[in-house]
Amino acid sequence: MRNQQFIALLYGWIVVLGLILVSSMTLALLLRFSSFNEPALDWVTLVIGLISLFIGGAVSGAKGKKKGWVIGAVTGLGFTLFTFLVQYLGYQQGFSLEQTIHHLFYILAALFGGAVGVNVIADQK
Repeated sequence: MRNQQFIALLYGWIVVLGLILVSSMTLALLLRFSSFNEPALDWVTLVIGLISLFIGGAVSGAKGKKKGWVIGAVTGLGFTLFTFLVQYLGYQQGFSLEQTIHHLFYILAALFGGAVGVNVIADQK
């Protein structure tokens, strides 16, 4: 059973990182080739992050089939830990207050996504 939940976490993390990567490339191209300005980018990246983590939490919850909110929360925590380690080890900076608040909402989005993922799959049986 633990193996199934770990596989579910891996699926969720892969989905989150894939969505973030694709959206980052799209936003970079949008910034480069359009008149899209950087102040609007802050809100767009926040919304994309929330949606990506919600979807990743839903995928991990659907794969785990039990305790979706826990699997979703761990998916969000894993993403936050990964982001923190890249920032801290790569740039020697910790999270600012604004980043901490954003990541708390990312974890909550993944938590809700995990709960939704388990319940959507359970309802389809």
